Amino acid sequence: TLSNGMAYNLLFAFFSGIWTVFAVVMLFFTKKGRCYWMKCYEIPEGDKNSKGRAIQNMLALDPGDSVNAFLRLRGLSEEFVKSHYVVFATKRGIVKKTSLEAFSHPRNVGVRAITINEGDEVVDVRLTNGRNQLILANRNGRAVRFDETDVRAMGRTATGVCGMKPDDDGQDEVVGMIVVNDPKTESVMVVSQEGYGKRSEVEDYRMTRRGAKGVKTLNITEKTGKLVAIKNVTDDLMVADIETDG
Repeated sequence: TLSNGMAYNLLFAFFSGIWTVFAVVMLFFTKKGRCYWMKCYEIPEGDKNSKGRAIQNMLALDPGDSVNAFLRLRGLSEEFVKSHYVVFATKRGIVKKTSLEAFSHPRNVGVRAITINEGDEVVDVRLTNGRNQLILANRNGRAVRFDETDVRAMGRTATGVCGMKPDDDGQDEVVGMIVVNDPKTESVMVVSQEGYGKRSEVEDYRMTRRGAKGVKTLNITEKTGKLVAIKNVTDDLMVADIETDG
């Protein structure tokens, strides 16, 4: 039998877990720059072999649009939304920072989150506290690190400013962005098209102003293929790579 105290603790943990699921809000961002909201409990569960449901059937996406990034938020309290920002990165190297407060009033049809220029699209979206560092990486194996304060806060419909200059080869583009919270404990992991990975210290990437070309993060060869992903990791994390065929 359980003591009253243990029973209380189990009930508290159970109902806290239920409340956590109901309180978590998902923000989905599309390549064309729109934002949609969904409560976590509205997303159907499935095992690792299940096919899942098409996101188009759950969100009112425009024809030809698709989800490229998402944020998971544990509620949208007034204090939290006023002290955090949503930072966007596009494949042409544009970055934009907007107060999370601008995304704190869900609408079924979604809202414009960033104005995208012709030929560009959103590739990554991150949550920041206004004092973070940002690292953007491109297909050609370079990365640029700069302070978040280099990017002023803008409204939802703004286009943004240059965060990284892609190469002029007509094929280069930004593939991802990470937010650095603690350079001393975090490291940078990059992965190439052919499955090659590399981990390096944050301090290996010198601080520059936004809009720079960046420094080499991975030597791109025919064997490695182009860079496809960048993530920040710590020693206690486990990493899983998923191929395009699932």
